[in-house]
Amino acid sequence: MPSSNPPRRQPSSPVVRTQSPAVGTLTPQAVNAPVFVPKFAAAAQAATTVPSGTFGTASTEAKVPSPPPQTTETAHSEIPTFVPEQQGYSVDQNGYEEQAEAYPEGEYAGSQEYTYQPEYDDYEYQVDQAGNAMQTMGLSTDPNYYHESGMGYPHDYESNMLVDSAYYHQAPVFMRQPLNYLLYTPYMPPELIRNPINTHFVPPSAELRQILQERSETTRGVAPLGLGLPEELQGYHTLVPLEPSLPGIERKKFGNWYSTVYRAIRMSDGIPHALRRIENFRLTNQAAFAPVEIWSQIQHPAIVPIREAFTTKAFDDNSLVVSYAYYPNARTLFDVHMKPKPPPPFPQTTYYGRHHQPQQQQQTVPERTLWSYIIQIASAIKKVHERGLAVRMIDVTKILVTGQNRVKISSCGIFDILMFGAPQQDIAYFQQEDLQKFGKLVFALCTNNMSAANQANLQKSVDSMKKFYSLDVQAFALYLCSKIPKTIDSVLEMLRPRILQEHDEALMATDRLEHELMGELENARLVRLMCKLGFINERPEFARDPRWSETGDRYIVKLFRDYVFHQVDENGNPVLDLSHVLTCLNKLDAGTDERIMLVARDEQSCLVVSYKDIKQCIANAFDDLLKSTTAIQSSRYK
Repeated sequence: MPSSNPPRRQPSSPVVRTQSPAVGTLTPQAVNAPVFVPKFAAAAQAATTVPSGTFGTASTEAKVPSPPPQTTETAHSEIPTFVPEQQGYSVDQNGYEEQAEAYPEGEYAGSQEYTYQPEYDDYEYQVDQAGNAMQTMGLSTDPNYYHESGMGYPHDYESNMLVDSAYYHQAPVFMRQPLNYLLYTPYMPPELIRNPINTHFVPPSAELRQILQERSETTRGVAPLGLGLPEELQGYHTLVPLEPSLPGIERKKFGNWYSTVYRAIRMSDGIPHALRRIENFRLTNQAAFAPVEIWSQIQHPAIVPIREAFTTKAFDDNSLVVSYAYYPNARTLFDVHMKPKPPPPFPQTTYYGRHHQPQQQQQTVPERTLWSYIIQIASAIKKVHERGLAVRMIDVTKILVTGQNRVKISSCGIFDILMFGAPQQDIAYFQQEDLQKFGKLVFALCTNNMSAANQANLQKSVDSMKKFYSLDVQAFALYLCSKIPKTIDSVLEMLRPRILQEHDEALMATDRLEHELMGELENARLVRLMCKLGFINERPEFARDPRWSETGDRYIVKLFRDYVFHQVDENGNPVLDLSHVLTCLNKLDAGTDERIMLVARDEQSCLVVSYKDIKQCIANAFDDLLKSTTAIQSSRYK
């Protein structure tokens, strides 16, 4: 059965008000207008014979009855209201409220006739008004405005949703959607982006700003309800789990203990920290915390700094908690390079009528990235071994990727606490173990197999590495996995030709970041100006003078505020021009000699002043407030 819904009419452009709105009435032309019947509805009536006794005509030819003569007073009450896909729904258009007739199911679709209503032609849709404001402020609503290499959000999703809301008056559903970070950093042509080169450690400017926005949102996230986390934990609050809660058999273990990582805010400084909790661990000797003091003194760009360690019963057990520095959106090497990726949504393609299932290629780390990881990890091992300690955390699940080609070894120092007092080997043995684990890590990244360095798989792993990597990578990995005694100095000697390139890339990254920082230099000056305007304008009684904000320098500041933010056109419509606001504030901050005319709200007086004069008026008015505040504070301390 063909659908009886009328064709959807696209909303017109927002109508600009040219005069005061009048009370809505129906013109005689609108009263005598012919009845609107959709083509597909007429075709359905022509093709379908309606049985007798039902609401509608039984003839195969669609007949359009002429509307009876009506008066202006009764016309609106007799015209049926267009209510799409709803029955008995009360709508309100232009100040009138009507009740749609409820038809029985099966009769409404084939016999409903829709009357043309001219008041829809001039209806100002709310969505169009919002779009007009965005266009006035310079924000394009074109879905192709943003670059196709952005986050990948469906741009036309929101526009379709807004257009539908103009026709279907449903209750709003507030759902949290991912932030469209391109609204914060809109795409710019490559020739306008400051140094768009994608260096080894720093991404392009637009991508860098987007990454920082994502990290900022992650840092301010909160945990869902119902997790049963403590509200306060030894000076930390707002705990958020950083790992998904899995069933007991699949939970990650740290040695022989279960472990969980949280993000929490420290009360003393308000900075987020990463807390690793070791469950069901009973500390028998307070001296076990002595290694934490040594580890906290090690500062290296490839090691996550340790802050403190303590025990707690806030989780209804005896838990050991170690606090580390927090890096938002950091992922382990396993999650980045070795974790199986989900298949594409449409994996099958058709070639000459045959379905072809593409084979999933092996995930390999680029050799340049691999050498960068190796150099950073080797440098961290060198730093730890010089302090007479062992890392003991060289594993794909414990090394974090914190940025583009940047890695850091996490969870250092925990084994020194857990194994304190237990009989164990000397430190030289664990340092040799660090180098062997280093070799296993290289094999795992090259072959995408965590057991690639086992004796049974070693030859197969070497053969697999020959397909993607040079002989230098193979020789380096085999040297680390060999049983001959070695030191970290001998390992760094093998890396000496590669270290110079890594050093050059690091210096280039520093230059790039300084260049990006220059673009944000003094970006808070306009905010400070707006804060001063907010302190001065429309202030209530001050210094026992109710007209303080309306006289002297304050009056000029008030008129300037209206000139910047309260612009209107010749018809009284508000002008939302963001470029005008930024231009005026920048000129005010510079204190230029350009003169502008400030007009009072009653348009009975005007002042011609320069931006330099206005800047001096703001400084004088703010100094008056500052002196009074300083005098009050000094009197309190006397």
